[in-house]
Amino acid sequence: MTHSFFKNKRVLITGHTGFKGIWLTKILLNAGASVLGYSLEPPTDPSLFALALLHGSFTDVRGDVRDLTHLKEAFEEFQPDIVFHLAAQPIVRESYRNPVCTYETNVMGTVNVLECIRLTGSVRSAVIITTDKVYRNNEWLWGYRENEPLDGFDPYSNSKSCAELAVHSYVNSFFSDDDSPAVSTARAGNVIGGGDFAADRIIPDCVRAMEQAYLNGEDSGTIEVRNPYSTRPYQHVLEPLSAYMMIAEKQWDDRKYAGWYNVGPDDCDCLTTGDLVTMFCDTWNQKKTAALPSAEWMSRAEINAPHEANFLKLDSTKIKSEIGWKPKWHIQECMEETVDFYQKYLTDSDKIPEIMDSQIDKYFE
Repeated sequence: MTHSFFKNKRVLITGHTGFKGIWLTKILLNAGASVLGYSLEPPTDPSLFALALLHGSFTDVRGDVRDLTHLKEAFEEFQPDIVFHLAAQPIVRESYRNPVCTYETNVMGTVNVLECIRLTGSVRSAVIITTDKVYRNNEWLWGYRENEPLDGFDPYSNSKSCAELAVHSYVNSFFSDDDSPAVSTARAGNVIGGGDFAADRIIPDCVRAMEQAYLNGEDSGTIEVRNPYSTRPYQHVLEPLSAYMMIAEKQWDDRKYAGWYNVGPDDCDCLTTGDLVTMFCDTWNQKKTAALPSAEWMSRAEINAPHEANFLKLDSTKIKSEIGWKPKWHIQECMEETVDFYQKYLTDSDKIPEIMDSQIDKYFE
């Protein structure tokens, strides 16, 4: 993938105010793309959207993907060449609290985006982002492949399974001839990286503990971990974003590349939550200045917590062989970049755009 491909392309991103969305927006703006972002207000406070200071550099539209009329207006006015659909209700535990909204957003929101793609003649390439949790999870020790059954357990995972099936139907029904847009889905695993402040995610939980200790002037902060034994594939946020961009470019040139792709790290980067937090603490303590607290963690395993998979891993052979994508950073480097961002956030947040540019340049060099 080359940044030059996206220069002067008109790219519409749904969910651009979220963690992945603002990183993707910044990458594409740096590459010279014209970007329209369509999203609700930033989902967290603080938010990476505010810290990135991108105001005025792209078309920023506030809207809900459940609102088909408004979404159509954005497509019709902007006439995008490429679409990245990231907007979602992305939290498993929130999906237990509010399943109807989760299904409305993740299923009908995706259908609305697909309908706008169908009705907008300018669109040539689209990537719909789902999740590794779309698969029926049998707690296997090997990675799931793209031909495995789609049957997520909880409302979030299942809504993403439904969204995948909606994409498959639209491709079969409307996007199968040579003149139609090339549409793919990308199923990414857990991501870490600077700027994620979501609830019920492990790295943001770590950062909140460190921030509280820092603001209180304490020498150390303690991170409480509710499920230290679950195993997940972790990767830096720039890894799946680079894959989404490669898919969009490949299928633009040749629609034979349109399909369904797992986007996961190498097997060595699949680790337990407890091991991940240990790595966070070790990296934080090695890099911190005297002004910052040290980090430690303790287990707070919950009794009768909502079901979440204990073991989940992806087989990313397909995207490696067909698209040519492969991970660049192993988990230790991912953690170092993540910790660098958050320590800068606590001590000198005005430099966040600068550190984002530095990490983007380093990754794509």
